Amino acid sequence: MTTVGQIIGGEYGELYIRQKAGQTIEIGELLSVGGNVILQVHDLGYQSLMEDDDLARISGMQLEGYDETTLMEEEIRNYINAKAKLLVHVKNGEAKIPKKLPPFFNRIKRVSEEHFEFLDEPENGLYLGKIRSGSRVLDVPVYIDGKKALSHHVLIPATTGRGKSNLVKVMLWNLIPKDYCGMLIIDPHDEYYGRNELGAKDHPEAQNKIEYYSPNPPKGGFSLRLNIDLLKPWDLRGIIELTSAQTDAMYVYHEEYKDKWLTDLFMSDEEEARRHGIQETTLEVLRRKLSLAIDVHRERSRVYCRSSIFTTRSNENMLNQIVDSIEMGKKIILDTSSMPQDKELLIAGMITNRLFNRYKRYKEKGELDGKPTVSVVIEEAPRVLGERAGRNVFHTIAREGRKFRVGLIAITQLSSMIPRELLANMNTKIILGNEMRSEREAIIGSVAQDLSKDSKNIASLDRGEAIVSSIFTKFAVPIKIDLFEDIARTKDKKNLMFFN
Repeated sequence: MTTVGQIIGGEYGELYIRQKAGQTIEIGELLSVGGNVILQVHDLGYQSLMEDDDLARISGMQLEGYDETTLMEEEIRNYINAKAKLLVHVKNGEAKIPKKLPPFFNRIKRVSEEHFEFLDEPENGLYLGKIRSGSRVLDVPVYIDGKKALSHHVLIPATTGRGKSNLVKVMLWNLIPKDYCGMLIIDPHDEYYGRNELGAKDHPEAQNKIEYYSPNPPKGGFSLRLNIDLLKPWDLRGIIELTSAQTDAMYVYHEEYKDKWLTDLFMSDEEEARRHGIQETTLEVLRRKLSLAIDVHRERSRVYCRSSIFTTRSNENMLNQIVDSIEMGKKIILDTSSMPQDKELLIAGMITNRLFNRYKRYKEKGELDGKPTVSVVIEEAPRVLGERAGRNVFHTIAREGRKFRVGLIAITQLSSMIPRELLANMNTKIILGNEMRSEREAIIGSVAQDLSKDSKNIASLDRGEAIVSSIFTKFAVPIKIDLFEDIARTKDKKNLMFFN
């Protein structure tokens, strides 16, 4: 490979590289020194051997029309200085964290595919993209161990338009045929199934591996209708704002009336409320909040639902049907695009609660090893993981779900709104472009590898470019994510098998 620069100074964590005249080094580019050490550029700057006054004078003469002004040995006197960090040391085909500096004045070359022969596909590999060096993409696929990574949570942070949805589509496409993972995808924009465009439904194994639930499903989908008897008091925790007295009132009615607690709570009179130690005002406000959340109303001697989702008739088995399918390794897509946020999160919480509780029981019985990992995809994650969200099942999973092989794929524009403790528990972060400094700092402060020098690198990431930082990778891997439409449209059986 062509020499592009030379080490001229620095320290561990930040090497200074003089760019060779006629060559171009990019921010985020991967470079090789000595053939077995890989560096990554995190900053670029101008350097000159001339005094500032001389530079100002020469530039002034050129600007004012002294075109004959020339500079002797310009390629020697002025150059670009690249700052790079040690990324990985490859020894005997194994990647290790570098422990020493490469020799002074060592020449720097661009990396090629051969430098990444140590990367292989792990068992239960989840494909994410290809190695990216600056804006150059190498034909080196990047995998992580999907079974482990998904149970230990994945965070996908980025600003709008940087490719979050495309990344999830690519991941889902790869996971559809894999039995090691069942998924629940909460889809507030109805974009993953592909009702009117390319989507998960177009995968060759979609018929057996995908289930799509919607209030208005197309042919092949399931109508999302849930009996209110399926709702439990703990499903509402952290989803709607309740006082302690209101929460206690729900549990009192559930204790006495079991599955019919909600109906009896709405039908209860003042005397019955007092008998349970519940104040009339508490009951009235609780009814109003529940009525707004699930459209349940009382009319004379009956309780009815105005909602297109909740019902008082049949459908008692739908939640179990969904949970059973996820446990079988299927991917469940839940279309919540027509729902208000409180209903969306309530339904997501109802399903997730049952999933999590079922897997906790498997753990207690020693039956967990035979079960697939479960991953719950949640958009705009601060809604359920933020400080103001309250404690809910998603909080609980973020803290301890990995013990029960239940994980989250949390998608967000605002990582800073998620508590640092929960961010740290997201053991794989697929970082896309983000120009907001506060958000970059929140991400950098919680990643598996040291990205303290990479703030500018993250800000410069274009659509589809990302950095993968994970406890399951030896180093923070820069990748280029495939365009989903290119994958879904391919007719090349070899390529299709690659993604399957």
